[in-house]
Amino acid sequence: MKNMMIVLITGATLFTGTLAMAEDKVDQRFANQQKRVGQGLQSGQLTAKEGSKLEHKEAGLRKEIHNDRAANGGKLTGAEKTQVNNQQNRLSKQIYTDKHNAAKR
Repeated sequence: MKNMMIVLITGATLFTGTLAMAEDKVDQRFANQQKRVGQGLQSGQLTAKEGSKLEHKEAGLRKEIHNDRAANGGKLTGAEKTQVNNQQNRLSKQIYTDKHNAAKR
């Protein structure tokens, strides 16, 4: 229960931060996926461990995007956008899989 609260608080913080910087499709997609994870945790479709793993993957991808933008004057190149989109597709599928497996809170 304590772990779930930490994940929920972290998720709410990340979600709020994501909405504030939703300047393009990449950031908007993070916001949408973060919302899906939060709903899964709240409804019990995701366990705290699953939520934590998804949060960790999102944080890693967000860090990668931040570094790519810093290296390119605040923009992502076309190749980087394609790579990020593919990574977000995999993350989205993982969210779906985790929400629809037999593991329940």
